[in-house]
Formats: sequence, C-alpha cells, structure tokens
Amino acid sequence: MMKAITLLRSFNFLYFALLAIFIPFLPVYLDGQGLNPAQIGFIVGSGGIITIFAQPLWGMISDRTRTVRKVLLLLLICSSLIGYWLYASSSYTLLIIFAMLLYFFLMPIDPLTESLNFRMSEAAGISYGSIRTYGALGYGVMALCSGYIMSYFGAHSLAYLFAGIGLIGFILIIGMPDAPVTGKPVTLSSLKQFLSNKETLLFLVLIFISSVPARMNDTFLGVYIKELGGSPELVGQAWFIAAGSEIAIFALSFWWLRKGKELIIITIAGAFYFLRFFISAWVTDPHMLAYLQVLQLLTFPIFYSAAIQYLYRIVPEEWRATGQTVLALLFFGVSGIIASYAGGAVYEAFGGQMLYLSISIMSLVGMLFGIVLTVKYGRSVHSAEQ
Repeated sequence: MMKAITLLRSFNFLYFALLAIFIPFLPVYLDGQGLNPAQIGFIVGSGGIITIFAQPLWGMISDRTRTVRKVLLLLLICSSLIGYWLYASSSYTLLIIFAMLLYFFLMPIDPLTESLNFRMSEAAGISYGSIRTYGALGYGVMALCSGYIMSYFGAHSLAYLFAGIGLIGFILIIGMPDAPVTGKPVTLSSLKQFLSNKETLLFLVLIFISSVPARMNDTFLGVYIKELGGSPELVGQAWFIAAGSEIAIFALSFWWLRKGKELIIITIAGAFYFLRFFISAWVTDPHMLAYLQVLQLLTFPIFYSAAIQYLYRIVPEEWRATGQTVLALLFFGVSGIIASYAGGAVYEAFGGQMLYLSISIMSLVGMLFGIVLTVKYGRSVHSAEQ
C-alpha cells in the first residue's frame, strides 16, 4: 500500500505541475501571441463550457466502469499530445481548437485524481492532505520554473515541457493500483436523491458564488502583473508563492480539518478571499502583487479541502467520483465560464483595478452566504452512508 501511496504522491506532483503550465500560463502565452484580454477571456471561458460537459462525462464513465486508473491513462496521454500542439501554435484558430481539446482531456483529470487521493488515503489510514501536499508542491515548483523557461527559451518551449511531464505521469499511472471501489451499485435514483437534497443544493450554490472570483483571479493575475510592469518570471514567482503556501496547510489538514465544521471553515476562507482581492485592487507594484499571493494559504487549500470533506459526507458512496466531479465542475467549469467572459469584458473596459474590486465584492457575498448556511446547517452531521 505504501508503494501505491508513493506513486500517487508522485503523480499528484506531476499532474498539478501540468496544471501550473496550463492555468496561470495559458493567458500569459495567449497574451504573448498578441491576443487582447477579451480574446483571452473568450478562449478560457469557452474552455469552461467544454469542462461542463467533459468532467461529468468522464466522472460517470469512471463510476460506471468502476475504474479511475484506466480513465486517467487515456486522459493523460491525450492531454500530453494536445498540450504540445497548443504551446507550439500561434494561429488564433489553432489556439482555440487545441485549448478546447485540452480542457476536454486535462481538466477532468482533476476530480478523478482528487477522488483517487481521498479513496487511497482512507484505505491507507492517512490524511488526504498528506497526499495532496505533493500536488501543491508540483504546482508551485512548475509555476516558478515555467516563468523562467518561458523567458529564457521562448514561449513555445512550454510545448516540450508540457509533453515531457505528461508522459512521465503516464508511466507512473501504469504502475499504480486502481482506487478501492464501493460494493454498492451505481444507480440514477441515488444520484437524484443526492442532488435533490436542499442542503446539498445550497452548498453547491455557496461553492459557485465563492469560486467565480477565485477563477477570475486565476485567469487574469498573470495578465495584471504584466500590465503593472512585471515579467513572465514574476508571474511564475507569484504562482510559486501561492502554491508553496498551500503545502503546510494541506500537510496539516489532519489537525485543522474537523468533521462537522466544514461550513464555518469554508466561510473563514471566504473572508480571506475578500481581503486578498480587495488589497490586490489597490496594489500598483507588480512585485507587491506577487508577494500578496501568500494569502493563498488562507484561501484555496482551506476552502477546497473543507468542501471535499463535506461533499464526501453527504454524497452517496457509489457516486463519490461523480460527486467530486460536480464540485470540480462548479469550481473550475461553470464558474470559469462566467469568470473568463465577464472578467475579460470588465478588464478590457475598466482595467485590472476594477476587476479586482468587483471580485472582492463577490467574495464578500460568498462569505455572507457561508455565514447563513453555517447558522442553518453548521451543527448538523450527515453521513454518506445514510
């Protein structure tokens, strides 16, 4: 089992390294190819639409076939090839096509990996954070490296970097055992029961409200740093600081993440999201904006870890992979569409400062809604087995 955990930790490092090349640096790459913020928002937003269909599709395929590993193998080899073509392209049409395909194959890996992390950690009797920490480490290291590689070897060098990391990850998955599967059959009635629960729906609304500003920041942080006079290296440093700050939080999740306290924890993270984005709106030095990303340690890892644990307590056991997909769909898919289209339009019309003021207000709304849900449901304890 420990060999399997070691392989899974290594895969987390590599997969989130791929995300570090894709999520923060795709807008920077597109900006370097001469696209304006509205065009960048269109591509990223359209990718969110693709994600809406792709993540549930692959999540349900995983649940129906009762395998995560084989689905990951297919998705990763396709992602490696398409990622190479994307970062080797300059044509606006080709950039759109390859970006859409990469959203279809790469983004569904995230909820499947998180499902694998959670199931394997349960089977091994260790904390989820002890595995997910390596994902944060991979994201941080590769975000830092990508900025320097992009500056010194050119933007198209990301094509070789992406494909190489993807192929190494593919080899790792081959030697990895599959996730433990539930003995319960997958039924549509159990999914309907999960999605028709009022508390579940309100929780998903909370995730949606809070994730839109987070996704706007993810999409336009690099563009804003460059607007303020920063370099691609500084963009990489900003994401290294953000991802590096997550490591201790994930590693110590066994200490701070308590069952039954997830809603209040999510609300606290929402408050720090508001603070982070409000301060960002008034920063004029790109280096200060990069250093400010240390507040990531009080936002994303706390918010997402608590959301996953809460979801796994209320989703029927046989629908866990699909339930994880629903969560990722809201955080990275639906919210990403609004974040990219609306964020691109606001950025183009009013500039980066107004964009960050807008997303700080949205984070404040999310925090207030979290308080309402905490008062209403914070004391209740549910079980996925009920």
